[in-house]
Amino acid sequence: MDIQTKKLHFVQEFLRLKDESLIDKLNNLLKKERKKKIEKELKPFSVKEFNDLIDSAESDSKNGRLTSARELKNEIDSWN
Repeated sequence: MDIQTKKLHFVQEFLRLKDESLIDKLNNLLKKERKKKIEKELKPFSVKEFNDLIDSAESDSKNGRLTSARELKNEIDSWN
């Protein structure tokens, strides 16, 4: 069974549930597993990497390679 089929079966079963406590347990399990996955994928920066990022940000600022929040909002608004 492929993942899409598994998802469909799960959703169908989930929609049939009438026990709110079971729904809460499944929701909590999903949140917990997502958090574990995110934490597993996060890798802390080394001091050198962190300093390099700061240097890069300062260089971008000095050389005008920034987008203001207003410019970004206007660009996003133009997508509609």
